[in-house]
Amino acid sequence: MTAKHLALPAFSLRHLHVWRRNSLVWRKLAIPSMMGNLADPLLYMLGLGYGLGAMLSDVGGMPYVAFLASGIVCSSTMMSASFEAMYSGFSRMHVQKTWDAIINAPVTLDDVLLGETVWAASKSVLSGIAVLLVAAALGLTQSALALWVIPVVFMTGLAFASMGLIMTAVSPSYDFFMYYFTLAITPMMLLCGVFFPLERLPGAIQALAQVLPLTHAVALTRPLMQGLAPTDVVLHLAVLLAYAAVSFYLALVLTRRRLLK
Repeated sequence: MTAKHLALPAFSLRHLHVWRRNSLVWRKLAIPSMMGNLADPLLYMLGLGYGLGAMLSDVGGMPYVAFLASGIVCSSTMMSASFEAMYSGFSRMHVQKTWDAIINAPVTLDDVLLGETVWAASKSVLSGIAVLLVAAALGLTQSALALWVIPVVFMTGLAFASMGLIMTAVSPSYDFFMYYFTLAITPMMLLCGVFFPLERLPGAIQALAQVLPLTHAVALTRPLMQGLAPTDVVLHLAVLLAYAAVSFYLALVLTRRRLLK
């Protein structure tokens, strides 16, 4: 690891060209891509929400389907940003050598990584909004405060896109990503308040959940969808921002080491 690898990021507006390039490619397959991103979260929300919800009393002062919908908005965002940053990002970096081609133009690797991060977050916003619209159509949102979920979703996408790019930088193949999904993504789905209240978990698990980014995304989204102002907004946003910033820097350092000799 050299000083060149550890240097602080230096950005320019050229990262927008990377974002635009990815969006133009995505538009060719936009409809099947969106259908794929929407199918799983809708099955969880409708199947568990109405199926399991019919056997439950109110959870957290709301019907279970409404409780679940807010968690699914966040988990859908997490999954979409992670898949885009890892599988699509790895294809562009390693398989197609797109990043190598771009940095031969007057675009730095720093801008490539920033463009990839913002693109993955932007794409994840579409997934989050799609679930939010379905929830609104089913009467599971209570006021216009639910619109504030959109910037929360974008911040969540930035955090998970940056984390995913760390895995992209160190992965030798696509198969390696399964470790991340098994050891990080799936536990967050189960522990961060998506399917059931954190208060039902043992104290030690609750403490662990409080340091995970998905917990803070859910803590902001759930009250907003119920027409309430969330508490500890600054804390939740600070955690998401910290994950995004620190993870992005680590991803950049590791990518520099991999691509810049």
